[in-house]
Amino acid sequence: MKPTLLVLAAGMGSRYGGLKQIDPVGPGGETIIDYSIYDALRAGFCKVVFVIRRDIEQTFRETIGARFEKRVQVEYVFQELDKLPEGFTLPSNRTKPWGTGHAILVAEEIIREPFAAINADDFYGAYSFRVLADQLCSGADEYSMVGFVLRNTLSDFGSVARGVCKTSPAGFLETVTELTKIEPDGVRAKHTDGAGHVHPLTGDEIVSLNMWGFTPKLFGQLRSEFITFLKANAQNEKAEFYIPTVVNSLVGDGAAQCRVLRTTDSWFGVTYREDRPRVVESVRALVARGEYPQKLWT
Repeated sequence: MKPTLLVLAAGMGSRYGGLKQIDPVGPGGETIIDYSIYDALRAGFCKVVFVIRRDIEQTFRETIGARFEKRVQVEYVFQELDKLPEGFTLPSNRTKPWGTGHAILVAEEIIREPFAAINADDFYGAYSFRVLADQLCSGADEYSMVGFVLRNTLSDFGSVARGVCKTSPAGFLETVTELTKIEPDGVRAKHTDGAGHVHPLTGDEIVSLNMWGFTPKLFGQLRSEFITFLKANAQNEKAEFYIPTVVNSLVGDGAAQCRVLRTTDSWFGVTYREDRPRVVESVRALVARGEYPQKLWT
């Protein structure tokens, strides 16, 4: 069974200052999403599901979705604050999205096959999609995660959040710890915790950039974990339901195994507006080397 690509594209990018998912970065006006879907299609993915918000639906469909609807099956689901499990209501003070775990959960009704989940604003590279597609097509019951080297995923213009991973000798995820303020520190890196304490990092750590492989079994587990999260955090207007935290919990409880698929691909993302020129330059270098055509879609 060929896998589905789930693209998490509901964020407006408050730090970036606009709808960064539709900003062109390629020489033919391509967005980062264009490159992700191009790589996914040639790796063997057969369907694309976009997680968006209703208030950006028209713009997103016209500028992004329309490019692909004649090439691959495309569907849309909506991450809405009030899309909660039975018995829960939206707290009056909640304006922040519930997080990546919730974004994946809203696709439960339309995904019945193995699937990958990715961020819309991260450039993961062709090899990353191939290795993930191979894993998803293998029939294995285990989950998977493409792991990147931390120092290759940082921004020069501010802090980033990363899931820092510990793996077993056999290549399975043991723990993933979501750190929300990581910055370069010379050739190394550093993390500042919620109390303001600074912790050194080597920069060689394997991190999650939300490039995951799952089976549909995840949805029932996600729902259960989300209920637990809401019971503890529903009134905390800043709490988020992160997918790395969910996987960490499932692995720790023995409810899932997650194979770490390491990649040497270049990664770049647009967290801050100042990141964009570097992304444009990096994409053009890949085009110049022949890894992508001058124009993706003809």
